[in-house]
Amino acid sequence: MPTNSRNFQFSDKPILKFLPAFLMMLAIFLFSARPADPTPLSLIERIIYKGGHVIGYSLLALSYWRAFRLNQNMRWIAWLLAVLYAVTDEYHQSFVPGRHPTIFDVLIYDNIGALLSLWLAHKFLKQKQPASQNLVVEQESKC
Repeated sequence: MPTNSRNFQFSDKPILKFLPAFLMMLAIFLFSARPADPTPLSLIERIIYKGGHVIGYSLLALSYWRAFRLNQNMRWIAWLLAVLYAVTDEYHQSFVPGRHPTIFDVLIYDNIGALLSLWLAHKFLKQKQPASQNLVVEQESKC
């Protein structure tokens, strides 16, 4: 199996590379296919539902980026794919009883989830990179 610069192993088979992303898309599709409850949502329920948007699209963006072998240049493509899927999911909701599409969910919750997860993963992976061979470490002499 090929590895990237961080020694993570990745499959060359496209179906295995994109399997986590396909599973996340399926999970998001199934959650958004559920008819809405006609009663108004409490504040706690609204926070849980919007948090679900953030978490779902965070995981989707990360799974896309994983499919691209965590290539730094492909982070924006992973973000774009997650946001485009969010748009299609909002369109899908227009056919579900009691649900309605809203661009606000895409622009705020789904977008923030994808951006935040990719930024955090980038920061985490940047810390994990091995020290450069060109750096010179000076030792303090003890008196």
